Amino acid sequence: VRLVESGGGLAQSGGSLRLSCSVSGLTFSNYVMKWYRQAPGKEREFVASISPADDSIYYSDSVKGRFTVSRNNVRYQLYLQMNSLKPEDTAMYYCAATLSSTYWGQGTQVTVSS
Repeated sequence: VRLVESGGGLAQSGGSLRLSCSVSGLTFSNYVMKWYRQAPGKEREFVASISPADDSIYYSDSVKGRFTVSRNNVRYQLYLQMNSLKPEDTAMYYCAATLSSTYWGQGTQVTVSS
């Protein structure tokens, strides 16, 4: 199983970034997909999740209304559109695939300057 995040980088406050997560080695359409983030010195925190059929989507309060999670079950891709970025969004962002087990990617760094 392999999850590879991409799309991170440096953005200005108020800007946008789109993260992607490419998945292989599992049946993507069976898995709940999630985004987490971890800032330096802090615990990893939940950002967003999306069910296999897109019918259940959840966001943390800190990103609700600014971030949008989506998936493409044909391309085995997970996305996170991040708008109105804030310096407090600076973190390493991880995608995760959850069914009976959870698989993690290595993360992509997002840095938001004020």
